[in-house]
Amino acid sequence: MNQEPASVPSTVQPGLSLSCGYGTDRGLRRELNEDSYIASDPVFAVADGMGGHEAGEVASGMCVRALAAIPQLATGERSVTAAVLQQYLLQADNSIREATGARAGTTLTGAVVVEQMGMPYWLVMNIGDSRTYRLSQGRFEQISVDHSEVQELVDAGEITAQEATVHPRRHVVTRALGTGDETEADYWLLPVEEGDRVLVCSDGLTGELTDEHILRVLSTVGHPQDAADALIQAALRSGGSDNITVIVVDARNVLNDAGAATTAPRHDPDAGHEDTLPRSQAAQSATQPLPGQSGEAAEHESGEPHHDRH
Repeated sequence: MNQEPASVPSTVQPGLSLSCGYGTDRGLRRELNEDSYIASDPVFAVADGMGGHEAGEVASGMCVRALAAIPQLATGERSVTAAVLQQYLLQADNSIREATGARAGTTLTGAVVVEQMGMPYWLVMNIGDSRTYRLSQGRFEQISVDHSEVQELVDAGEITAQEATVHPRRHVVTRALGTGDETEADYWLLPVEEGDRVLVCSDGLTGELTDEHILRVLSTVGHPQDAADALIQAALRSGGSDNITVIVVDARNVLNDAGAATTAPRHDPDAGHEDTLPRSQAAQSATQPLPGQSGEAAEHESGEPHHDRH
């Protein structure tokens, strides 16, 4: 199930305006598109299913439908918590296991817009190796942390981040919904800044494009739908070896602490070319990790703990 849900207008924060673009493509080498996604205020998420023989599509679809059942999605309220998200992810995990005999799974990453003390935040969730990035005030960061064997090798200093992109086990994930022993998502809470641009994507995008290439598109293409389309086309031109799913979300009219809307600085393509922070530094510098919690959903194809999704 590859949904293309429409954005729901902002209802809780009159000043905050969100606009998004999204799309998915089977790619050039896969018979099926096992990616699924949801892009409906306040939930923006991508699920990457794995398992083959349509099982990946089943897993990612169940994950996205679980997120779509969150009551706040129907009302547009921005009151979701990490604990609530985790409850729905556990339901998705159980449903996938029952439907597939734990032979299929899905990754999940994304951002939910929430409010605390009247201020908007991105509640980022992740399980697996799909990714959530943010371009904010000229700074580009990967917020999510990959749950993958190569990321563990990078963290241990055994290989470099560049070597990880071509490592033979780069597709092996260590955490997923529906299969394996590790099914808990990670969460981060980031204040929404004026002009923020959030990218949620499956590894079909990041497997083809470098962070520098992704940044170039995000910082130069104005409308989020145009940016999403440009990223998908760039990934196809680079090989399109996997399913590609992209969501781009822009935030405007963000209220500051004094209750006034702030003005967005122009995205500077050159400033954006500063090195992307390692995941650990990005999380420490720009987010507040929420330990012991797990995330939200979308629909796409992906992998299972400690096994290759391909």
